[in-house]
Amino acid sequence: MKFLQFIFLLFTCFILFNCNQTKKKAKETKPKKEIKVVEPIKKEIKIKKKEKEIRPSWDTLNKKNAQEFFKQYGKENKETKVLIKTSFGNIKLRLFNDTPIHRANFIFLTKIKYFDTTVFYRVAKNWVVQGGDSETTATAKFRKKYQHYRLRPEFRKKRRHRYGALAAARSIEDNPNKLSSPFNFYIVQNKKGAHHLDDEFTVFGQLISGYSTINKIAQVKVGSDEWPLSDIPMTVEIIE
Repeated sequence: MKFLQFIFLLFTCFILFNCNQTKKKAKETKPKKEIKVVEPIKKEIKIKKKEKEIRPSWDTLNKKNAQEFFKQYGKENKETKVLIKTSFGNIKLRLFNDTPIHRANFIFLTKIKYFDTTVFYRVAKNWVVQGGDSETTATAKFRKKYQHYRLRPEFRKKRRHRYGALAAARSIEDNPNKLSSPFNFYIVQNKKGAHHLDDEFTVFGQLISGYSTINKIAQVKVGSDEWPLSDIPMTVEIIE
C-alpha cells in the first residue's frame, strides 16, 4: 500500500514539472512574435513622414492649380511693396491687396528671382513700358518649369490705368476670358493714363516713386517691334 502511494506521488510530481516547463516555453516565445509584427509598421510610418517633409511647397505650382496655389501663397506671404532696380534708376511699387492673386504671383516670382533674368523688352513712348521677358534660356526655363500658367482677371472699379499704374499683360488672340500672363507686366507712362485698357487688363499695383525712371526708359531707341536696341535688365526685390 505504501509503495502504491509513493508511485502516485512520483507521477503527480512529474506531471506538474512538465506543465511548468510548457508554460515557461510559451512565455519565452510570445515576445518574439510581437516584435516581428510591430517593427516593420514603424519603419513604414517613418518613411512616409520623411517623404512628406522634404517636398517643397513651391514646387507644386502648375497651369492647373495656379489659382488655388496663389490663394494659399498669398496668406503666407503678405508683402505689398517691391523695388525694381535698373541702370536708369529705381522704381518703387505698391501691390494691391484687393487683387490678391496677381499680388501673390508677383511676390512669388520676385522671391524665386524670375524677374532678375528679364528685361524691359517693350517701350511705347507716351503710353507704357513693359517688362518681365527676355530672350535668355534662364527665363524660358522658369516658364517651362511652371507650365506657362495663366491668371484669372481681377478687375476692380477703383483700379484704373492712371499714370504709374502697374498691370498684367496678356494675349489678345484666343483669350476670351482675358487671362493674364503671370510673367509680363507693364507700367503706364502716359501722364493722362491709358483708360481705354480699363477692364481689359488687370491693374494690380501703383508706383510710389520712380516716375523719372520710367520717363527715362521711355526715351530709349527701339526697333520696329518696340524692343529697345540695348537691353534694359532689371532686378526686383521685396522691401516690405
